[in-house]
Amino acid sequence: AEAEPLANSRSPPDCLLPVSIRFDPASPLRIGREKARRTMSRSRGRRAELPPPQETIEKLEKMVDACNFYEAQQMYKSSSARYVAAEKYSEALDILQSGALIQLKHGQVTCGAELAVLFVETLVKGKYSYSKETLDRVRKIYDDFPRIPIPQHLEDDGDMQKLSEALMAAKVRVEGCSSFLRAAIKWSSEFGAPKNGSPQLHDMLAEYLYCESPELDMTKVSSHFVRGSDPEKFASVIVNFMGKCYPGEDDIAIARAVLLYLSQGNLRDANNLMDELKKQLEQKQLEIPHSDLIQVIGYLLRTLERDAFPLFKMLRQKYTSSIDRETLFDELLDEIAERFYGVRRRSGLQGIFGDLFKMM
Repeated sequence: AEAEPLANSRSPPDCLLPVSIRFDPASPLRIGREKARRTMSRSRGRRAELPPPQETIEKLEKMVDACNFYEAQQMYKSSSARYVAAEKYSEALDILQSGALIQLKHGQVTCGAELAVLFVETLVKGKYSYSKETLDRVRKIYDDFPRIPIPQHLEDDGDMQKLSEALMAAKVRVEGCSSFLRAAIKWSSEFGAPKNGSPQLHDMLAEYLYCESPELDMTKVSSHFVRGSDPEKFASVIVNFMGKCYPGEDDIAIARAVLLYLSQGNLRDANNLMDELKKQLEQKQLEIPHSDLIQVIGYLLRTLERDAFPLFKMLRQKYTSSIDRETLFDELLDEIAERFYGVRRRSGLQGIFGDLFKMM
């Protein structure tokens, strides 16, 4: 059969028409796109409607000054959350820092610590780098955590009640400040500080734990100081501790501090600590304790300055009874042998500091 000319053929079916010809303006796809565009436009409008942070700060500070602590706390959290949702992290940080400071100044440690932790979480969300400016902001909050001495002189049941309340309050302060600084240390390690976290933040946490803990744990205090940057301050803490600890604990505190430094491979600060201890004790007309444990520490510092692993082994064997006074010491010496002489640890664990921080 002879085909009809193309010009006389019927119109092609709809499926063969170009898309632009077949597009229906009222199609579900077009409606969905328009709806999404309007939603995004409203969202941008809401972001623009957020008040200046200073207005929010002034309003909430008045609530705290009027002792409406709980109501203000909820508003600090909700207001900062709106700024975070709008990706206005700087404004959220201003609100949270202001809230933490004023709550702490009014003695509301739980509220202040919660806002301080949210401040650090916002640093993470905003991907703020570790810097002098951010460290100063963290330090400013830390400086406002209360420092209240525990009552010492007890005479009657009323004093015992006051002591119990003071110990409970101290525990709340330490837990709040520790949560804040641990979060800050973690943030710093992920955003530009050394892998163990900011040395300055470790110093802050060590100092607060020592000064405020109702149940002092010198191992925990020391583990932060040796990750810090201030052996002189650490030495002053040890000297202070020596003046009030039980007999026989003073040389253990010194040995623990030196061995913790050495377990990180930090021979310099271990020597600096010993020099500073001697200097501060002389100023108080005191001396380093005379014991076998202190003697082995002195020998160890000199041994690690040269390649003398046989002498290191001999020291461990000769002073076993002194080393066994503290269960942690043997583990630390294993770590030191690995750091300085490449000897694999007998325990096969990941390292004493990893173990310590897991326990903490």
